[in-house]
Amino acid sequence: MNYKLNTEQDWLELARQANWSVAALARLGGICTRTLERHFHERYQQTPENWLTEQRWRLVLELLLEGASHKNVHSEAGYQHLSTFTREFKKRFG
Repeated sequence: MNYKLNTEQDWLELARQANWSVAALARLGGICTRTLERHFHERYQQTPENWLTEQRWRLVLELLLEGASHKNVHSEAGYQHLSTFTREFKKRFG
């Protein structure tokens, strides 16, 4: 597998660059989506989509705990619209 994808830190950086998209993540890693799915199943016991969602919300919580505003957090987490971010946040955290 591509050397860039050997550590979780690389995955996190690529996830941000891919704007939290599975297809874009695979492209950035130089692999096909199916290979990415197999790798995530073996390494994390979950789909790349689930892993990306989990990491995205970890980033959101980390930024909020650091005092970032919702307006800044939604764009950092790859949401184009604040309303979509707010709706997803409420759904996830109540």
